[in-house]
Amino acid sequence: MADTPTQATTAPASAMTILAHPDDAEFGCGGTLAIWARQGAEITMVVITDGSKGNADRSITPQQLVVMRKEEQDRAARALGVTRVVNLGYEDGVLQPTIALRRDIARVIRKHKPEIVITGDPDSRFGGDFYINHPDHRAAAEAALYGIFPAAGNFNFYPELLAEGLEPHQIKEVWVEEWGGGSTFVDITDAMDAKIAALAEHKSQFDIKDVEEFVRKWSAETGAKYGVGHAESYRKIVLERDRSAEDAAKLVSEEGASELEETPVAAGSGK
Repeated sequence: MADTPTQATTAPASAMTILAHPDDAEFGCGGTLAIWARQGAEITMVVITDGSKGNADRSITPQQLVVMRKEEQDRAARALGVTRVVNLGYEDGVLQPTIALRRDIARVIRKHKPEIVITGDPDSRFGGDFYINHPDHRAAAEAALYGIFPAAGNFNFYPELLAEGLEPHQIKEVWVEEWGGGSTFVDITDAMDAKIAALAEHKSQFDIKDVEEFVRKWSAETGAKYGVGHAESYRKIVLERDRSAEDAAKLVSEEGASELEETPVAAGSGK
């Protein structure tokens, strides 16, 4: 965790989550989404897979489960105040960070134009000593990052999107979920009930009574690290920032011109 973490208190005008499965956002950033929705943010929730393998009940077919999970996700989104859910429909359990997936992510970014995107960490393999990260989570995160940069903001990528009327869009910030530590955090104390209510809609996955205690405990442990009741934390990557001439000169002096040249600039690639 950073020595001087920053509390994010102001919602963006628009935000998007790009994650693998129904219920992933509720676990990782549900409180943040509820807080932002209350402040008037337009929030798009992108669910990449169809959730067809997330069940141990053999009496339910994959096709039935897909329908169930879409309905659950819609209800959960309403509980958080999310504006819309976009289902990309990729098969659950076998997700790969393909060029086609990057294009589909770039498409939804260009269409809804979020300022901030929340996604996972493609390098996260384990959760402590009790959890192996789902491969879909890592694949979704990798595809999301490369769908954001360079594809979403550069007209040379996927000319078919231009033909659909979708102009490039430059994301301002990417927030990568950090489970228990990160440079940026949101105090979700007042949104814990909404987070739990949203999770409770995923009845095909679990009984909320079996997970609520754990979710509250882990959110409280994260909050304790930042001096608040409950929190969700992130690694924040700023892709678009105002840079004064003095800052630019300092960057060249300290890092070299190539570092400045590689910094994404909205005026050159954004809408």
